[in-house]
Amino acid sequence: MTKKIVGLSTLLTIGGILSVSFTTEKSADLSSYSTAGLELYYAAPNFNDIEDSDPFVSPVLGTSYEGFKEALAFKESRGDYGVVNQFGYLGKYQFGKGTLALIGVKNVGKNEFLSNPALQEKAFYANLCRNKWVLRKDIKWSVGKRINGVDVTESGILAAAHLAGPGAVKKYLRSGGVEGFADAFGTTIRYYMKRFGGYDTSFVVPVKRPKVNL
Repeated sequence: MTKKIVGLSTLLTIGGILSVSFTTEKSADLSSYSTAGLELYYAAPNFNDIEDSDPFVSPVLGTSYEGFKEALAFKESRGDYGVVNQFGYLGKYQFGKGTLALIGVKNVGKNEFLSNPALQEKAFYANLCRNKWVLRKDIKWSVGKRINGVDVTESGILAAAHLAGPGAVKKYLRSGGVEGFADAFGTTIRYYMKRFGGYDTSFVVPVKRPKVNL
């Protein structure tokens, strides 16, 4: 009889401990785990943000303006003046028809444009001049800052504007990298700013409405 009483007492004691344990867990104060007021934004990289296996770096041109435009051209088209991609972008620097119209390249046939390297080079410089004008204030405010883990440079900004347009780059910079952009291939502003940062683009003069002399 004594053994039964002891056994029953032991079971009641264990049951009481478990009951207290579960009750405590259910009523635990979790307010300290609240995410209220915390900055939860995180810019997750996509596969195009990973360094390419075959980046183009000219040992001769280095970080000069020539080095900048050739590096950008290599990324855009492998430097091929005659290429047209599946979305209709043209030439060495992969221009869209709308961008070409903005810098005065109108009424020029596709084949004529593709077979004219001098015209493509003029168009590239004119577009840089326009982008530098549109982004002149943002270049002044943003160069030297670090956004999404990337040091902001003028060449990085201009390269990103070639990819996404100056309006998208302006939004990206002024939002601290929150308002992003990706092209049809998934390439981002952040990636271009990183890959083409540190080149000397002081050669580019900001011009409000540059026009290519045909």
